[in-house]
Amino acid sequence: MNGLMMNNNTKSYPFPIRFCVTTLLCAALGTTYAQTRPAPEEQTIQPYHYTIQKDTQVAHACVVSAHPLASEVGRWVLQQGGNAVDAAVAMQLALAVVYPAAGNIGGGGFMVIHLNSGTNTVFDYREEAPGKATRNMFLDSLGNPDSRLSLYGALSAGIPGTVAGLWQAWKKYGHLPWRMLVQPAVDLARQGFCITATEARWLNESRKDFLQYNQRPVAFVKSMPWKAGDTLRQPELAETLIQIRDHGRKGFYAGRVARQIVQTMQHHHGLITLRDLRQYRAFERQPVIFDYKGYTIVSVPPPSAGGIMLQQLLGMVSFYPLAQWGYGSPQATQLMIEAERRSYADRARYLGDPDFVHIPVSQLTSMDYLRQRISSYTPGKASRSEDIQSGHFTESEETTHLCVLDAEGNAVSVTYTLNNLYGSKLVVEGAGFLLNDEMDDFSAKPGSPNLYGLTGGEANAIAPHKRMLSSMTPTIVLKNEKPYLITGTPGGSTIITSVFQTIVNILDFHLSPHEAVNNPKFHHQWLPDVVYVEKGFPDSLAQALQAMGYRLVEREAIGRTELIVHPEGEPIIGVGDHRGDDSSAGY
Repeated sequence: MNGLMMNNNTKSYPFPIRFCVTTLLCAALGTTYAQTRPAPEEQTIQPYHYTIQKDTQVAHACVVSAHPLASEVGRWVLQQGGNAVDAAVAMQLALAVVYPAAGNIGGGGFMVIHLNSGTNTVFDYREEAPGKATRNMFLDSLGNPDSRLSLYGALSAGIPGTVAGLWQAWKKYGHLPWRMLVQPAVDLARQGFCITATEARWLNESRKDFLQYNQRPVAFVKSMPWKAGDTLRQPELAETLIQIRDHGRKGFYAGRVARQIVQTMQHHHGLITLRDLRQYRAFERQPVIFDYKGYTIVSVPPPSAGGIMLQQLLGMVSFYPLAQWGYGSPQATQLMIEAERRSYADRARYLGDPDFVHIPVSQLTSMDYLRQRISSYTPGKASRSEDIQSGHFTESEETTHLCVLDAEGNAVSVTYTLNNLYGSKLVVEGAGFLLNDEMDDFSAKPGSPNLYGLTGGEANAIAPHKRMLSSMTPTIVLKNEKPYLITGTPGGSTIITSVFQTIVNILDFHLSPHEAVNNPKFHHQWLPDVVYVEKGFPDSLAQALQAMGYRLVEREAIGRTELIVHPEGEPIIGVGDHRGDDSSAGY
């Protein structure tokens, strides 16, 4: 069956076969909010008939991700007694199967964790430059960046970190057996699942790239165009996941899979070696933690710029009466734009891998510095980026995000990525998974923009085993030391501003969770000196900004924000962004 039924914000996809091991719940939910409960332990489920559920209200636990099957995997894990870390691990592995455009085992990311014991921590499994990487590896004969080299094929791939990060987080904080968390992904890859209209369109649009950058057939290409309801089976990926299931971290960074990665590098003139894979390590790091109007913000540290920039943005706007000005007002919107402009200027100069460069965190985030930074803006008149440089003191777009809140009050916010749509477009030969193109996130030539138009500096120049600067901003907001808001988004350079606006929308403007996620967003990143706005951005607000001197450029969707909100003593609300196939689930 290849039919597609749609009813408001709920989409149903019929599946031809049953799932063989786990007991996921895939019943159709309501079109607005839905109450859900645990499935019977022995219930046989059919993941080939699933529902995209945008808004969910539940009593105990909630997950939100970029694909409904991954969300169902997360819910099932929680129902089997797993904690938030277990669910996050299983969901990321499932996304590597059902959301190949960004879900991955060939990329990397960051996991922010809050435990009910009060512990806050971050796992950094960002990709690294191979040991043979060189500073000028993406420059042409004239010394200019060649984006074809940094965005496509084997040379664009950094050392993958996802499997190492998931393994390390599970070893320290997980509860259920590792094999149990990997098995749903194995089954989805082996037996297949029906793809959505969005995935079908992306696969068709990327067909030429898959054929150009792969020497052998890959699961993502077939003779006829893909369409919604088609079944995607990935037997080679299933075998790779079995190696990870049975051998843990070693199943990826040693043995057969590692050899397949290196052989693919050799066939396509890449740089990753067995030694690179063997030496890769995920790091547990201290999160960025700060106060905002009585709430505790827990976010990601470098090598992501997200947490520091979020602290800068919220700090700069805290000096002004945002709530009094109101959501969508010209005054509030201008202030937020000018804060974004200044923070991105600082990003370009100061931020990079903390193991390679000194980052003046305390200076960048001090309230005195932030007050001085924002004080130079003139209400009612646009600043010019050429007049706004980084501060002075003494001293992608295809990513995916998931949120988890379990019944015990443990919370996880994860953003991980391949960088571009389907990453490098290169599938590891015989292993069935895509490699990232994260090397483009370095400054190939300091002062030149990358894929997302972000201008970088010396701090983010290429070096062997260095981690490229990221914009990923998985974030947890605590109220009275308990999870109140869990959020994050894909979107390359727009990630930080989307998370910033989502938090302000709820904490300052008191929008509903649905509005906070789905209302039109805007974005300014210093260079280029334009304000990007989504379709549907209010005409009156656009005209007011243009009158101030801002140049507005309309663009397609900005990010795909996932959100869980849990006011104390009230139901948990999960929201999947309307911009994609994102889906919430819970019980």
